[in-house]
Formats: sequence, structure tokens, C-alpha cells
Amino acid sequence: MRFWNRKEDRATQAFRSRNAGVILTLSLVLMSGAIGRPSVTAAQEKPATNQVTIDNFSFGPMELTIPAGTAVTWINRDDIPHVILSVDHKFKSRALDTDDKYSFTFQDPGTYEYFCAVHPKMTGKIIVK
Repeated sequence: MRFWNRKEDRATQAFRSRNAGVILTLSLVLMSGAIGRPSVTAAQEKPATNQVTIDNFSFGPMELTIPAGTAVTWINRDDIPHVILSVDHKFKSRALDTDDKYSFTFQDPGTYEYFCAVHPKMTGKIIVK
């Protein structure tokens, strides 16, 4: 007997018709990628990383835009110390050795340019909206 000509008993036909909707729905959900992907709401609830890394005598990112009231953390990944100093002297870190951190909270909107007091060619900018 050929596959396409075979006759199914009533129990098999009932099983197929009852489960066809479930299989179709599950297939559509899996194809849409809705399972296993974080929702937009969950992503929005996570706090943003406002971090500047000091590595290879440079700040990364060199420019960071943040909302007012946000803290920024600098982390020194270089093997030598660095001192973060704003051009307008609103913030200044102590000498940061390897893996040391410094944080500053930016309360007021504006543009804050900064540099390394030990290596003045190292510059960066924080834009507060």
C-alpha cells in the first residue's frame, strides 16, 4: 500500500485534527522568535552601563551621552596610573592604579570635557542631557 493511499482509522484522524491547531500555533511562535528572546520591557528595566575604560592611553568611549543624575564610572585597565580631571575642575579622581575605579554623578545638563592630568593628550567628553 502506498503512503498517500493508506486509510487511517478514526482515532488517528481525530488525533491529527485535535493537535493540528496546537502544532500550527507552536510552529508560528517558534518561527517568530518570541521564545528565548528578552522582551523590550525587560531590556528597558536594566540599568545602562555608564562606564569609561582607560586602556592603551585612551578613554573608551571618548564621548558618552547620559541623562542628568547618572553616575559614570572610569576603570583603569592600563599598567600605569591615570588621574581623571575635568577641564572646569568640577571633578577629579585620585591616581588610579590598574583596575582602580572612580565614579562621579552628573546632576546638571551640559558638556563636560576631561583629560588625564598625568597624560594631557588623553581626552574625553561626557554630554549630560
